[in-house]
Amino acid sequence: MMIKVLFVDDHEMVRIGVTAYLSAQPDIEVIAEADDGKIAVDLALEHRPDIILMDLVMKEMDGIEATRRIIEQWPDAKIIIVTSFLDDEKVYPALEAGATSYMLKTSKASDIANAVRSTFKGQSILEPEVAGKMMKKMRQKNEHFLHEELTNREMEILLLMTQGKANQEIADELFIALKTVKVHVSNILAKLQVQDRTQAVIYAFKHSLVE
Repeated sequence: MMIKVLFVDDHEMVRIGVTAYLSAQPDIEVIAEADDGKIAVDLALEHRPDIILMDLVMKEMDGIEATRRIIEQWPDAKIIIVTSFLDDEKVYPALEAGATSYMLKTSKASDIANAVRSTFKGQSILEPEVAGKMMKKMRQKNEHFLHEELTNREMEILLLMTQGKANQEIADELFIALKTVKVHVSNILAKLQVQDRTQAVIYAFKHSLVE
């Protein structure tokens, strides 16, 4: 089975070189080319290729916007970004727009061909640097801080604790019962997973909760 490819790049020499290599493969056929994202959207929706090789930086419409528009109208499209850029402002938006794989133009032509085959089979091929960036972002997104469980009142009391105020002083300042303060302090210690007030205060400073 031939894998039909749409190749989008505003550099003619790049298109000529990569297209020549891919067309020489027994299982890949470049059925259309585009030098701009706007044209790419039209061709993608018209031809419904198996794989779209998408450049990022183009004059009329960049690859990120083109990817977004194609996915919006054709969610099953498989798009491989092929670019020279590895900065966060390009990587994250491109993948969030719906691109399946991310390759660099410095990759060997054979690597791009293999990425076409792998992406066609449903795999996501990412340059090692891109994979590292995405893993880091996922860890940051999933990172959970204990103090996020505190209620507004508990946070207010914790900040008063960092000022060295005792339970009675906190009760007087907030106009609440001493017993209520003790309950809040107990909840704070439990949620922050600390043993005493001192450790709670240390936690607050460590996580920059105190201005």
